[in-house]
Amino acid sequence: MRDLLAQGGGFGQGGAFAAQVGRLFSDGQGSQARDMDGKHAMDDTGHKTIGDTVAPRVGLDRPAEIGMAAEEFATPALVIDLDAFERNLEVMRGIVAASGLKLRAHAKTHKSVDVARAQVERGGAVGICCQKVAEAAVFVDGGIADVMVSNQVRQPRQIALLAELATRAKLSVCVDDPSAVGELSRACAATGATLDVLVEIDVGQERCGVRPRRAAGLAATIEAARGLRFAGLQAYNGSAQHQEDEGARHRMLGNVMAAVAEARAGLKQAGIACPKVTGAGSGSYPAEMSSGLYNELQCGSYIFMDADYRRRGGPAVEPFEHALFVLSRVMSTAVPGRATCDAGLKAMSMESGPPRVHGRSDVEYDRPSDEHGGLADPGNLLRVGDLLALVPGHCDPTCNLHDWYVGVRGGVVETLWPVSARGRLW
Repeated sequence: MRDLLAQGGGFGQGGAFAAQVGRLFSDGQGSQARDMDGKHAMDDTGHKTIGDTVAPRVGLDRPAEIGMAAEEFATPALVIDLDAFERNLEVMRGIVAASGLKLRAHAKTHKSVDVARAQVERGGAVGICCQKVAEAAVFVDGGIADVMVSNQVRQPRQIALLAELATRAKLSVCVDDPSAVGELSRACAATGATLDVLVEIDVGQERCGVRPRRAAGLAATIEAARGLRFAGLQAYNGSAQHQEDEGARHRMLGNVMAAVAEARAGLKQAGIACPKVTGAGSGSYPAEMSSGLYNELQCGSYIFMDADYRRRGGPAVEPFEHALFVLSRVMSTAVPGRATCDAGLKAMSMESGPPRVHGRSDVEYDRPSDEHGGLADPGNLLRVGDLLALVPGHCDPTCNLHDWYVGVRGGVVETLWPVSARGRLW
């Protein structure tokens, strides 16, 4: 949003942003565009057409249309600054290329086939990971050829679906229990699939994962199972990603490396090759990258960069720009020194703190409720209708609250991407 926010972060009516309004998106053939659900074409206005019927409407079915300026959006809207997004792609591609490691971009951040395609086709990723089998199905259907479910899968229905997906793409999954190995093996025998399976080790988060000393035994069980292939170790500590205390983060990551080293040593002693150690995140990847223990990174939030990561700071997040915003409109200034916008808890996740008003230090978002966002405005600067670009505290759950990404370049909507796997919680 760099060029969009030249006037201090607000999209006040008649400001510099309005001067940029113009139809920049054109393919020279009436601005025809593919509707991102792949089922229907769009007419010249960006409306989806079904036969002779014009379908979705802004403010009813979607927040914007191709060619619109921000003043025309229905708010709150989830907006991607495409220029910043593409620079983040390039930066991470350069980081992994220089390191010699592979990137498996974590798609739980965005839940979008279109973003995943960009990460694979232009951002240097070898594939993606996600957390649920239903998410994986969306990405496989969307053409992503290498998908890892970086989680435990124990529901029989979801195990069967995973084995079915493994007949259509390269699928991998994690286990921390010998009985899970049998469940996966039986499902793969039924479909004829081969599934890559990683042993998840507990690296200090105490969420999932076996003790490092038990990794070799579980790997041997995988190797002996029909339809399964031992693919390595899953070693990720999510708590370390957002740890603000540098000393505490250093200790946490030290424990991670010690656990990985112990598990690898056990595998070597048992004569079991370890093809892969995968993990790391946008807040810790320099440590895993320099450890000599990992060969794959699972960074996710780098693509958007949220307010919590920016508050935490550090060399891991410094190269990346804010590319994701919730565009919100001021709806009331009735209380002196206060303003209320239309983006509350149903538009943004707040468990990692409130959003930051991008480019402004004169107003502060401080009182969220379901459908309202309260702002401290001591100078009474805001007016009804003013637009604010809010940087979410945590991008991942924020994205899951919206149906659409509105991709903006040069002040105008260039594309609409569905949040493809929104609500796929199974």
